[in-house]
Amino acid sequence: MARCEVCGNEYYLAFQVIAAGQTHTFDSFECAVHKLAPVCDHCGCRILGHGIEAKGTFYCCAHCARESGVTAVADRA
Repeated sequence: MARCEVCGNEYYLAFQVIAAGQTHTFDSFECAVHKLAPVCDHCGCRILGHGIEAKGTFYCCAHCARESGVTAVADRA
């Protein structure tokens, strides 16, 4: 069994994710998201999709990017 690095749970179905050359061990996707997903610089939510990156800053959507002063973004309708 392996121990989740977020919650500390030992679980026989734990899994590993390699991100940026580092190996992480989790017991659930929830813990993996909590540890690895970027955070929107405007609203603070975890970015689970593609999100938007502008000048090295991550946003969850075009609205948040615009609210932070990024002008060349658009959501798909």
